[in-house]
Amino acid sequence: MARKVKQLSLSREQVAGLESGYKRGKSHCYRQRCRMVLLKSSGYSSKVIAGTTGTNEVSVNNWVNRYLKEGLKGLQTKSGRGRKPILEQGHIEIVKEAVQQERQRLSQAKKIIEDNIGRKMSRETLTRFLKTITAVTSG
Repeated sequence: MARKVKQLSLSREQVAGLESGYKRGKSHCYRQRCRMVLLKSSGYSSKVIAGTTGTNEVSVNNWVNRYLKEGLKGLQTKSGRGRKPILEQGHIEIVKEAVQQERQRLSQAKKIIEDNIGRKMSRETLTRFLKTITAVTSG
């Protein structure tokens, strides 16, 4: 016996807001979340929506419930998510000095920086940080 699909009824303004978020949202995640709620309001089951969006039923239900509690703002990714950066803007001078001191050996510069900030990092992290500060200072 199939379970009954929970119906979600939305006003025209809510549907318009979700459609706008789905079409013009800045992040892919936000657009997908808007799509999940729109599909749910169209009468699709969480299982079908999960298959369509590439997530799972629990995620669909969680996002629908969050939308019902917080509205469109609830579908946005909250700040503080993800891994914290190893190198921050406050480390620019330490990085510049180390790279100037060891211009030919980036691995040695990396060791100097690690000793100064007290954290380990990969060479790729240092390279990415150098690219970002170069773009900021030259632009």
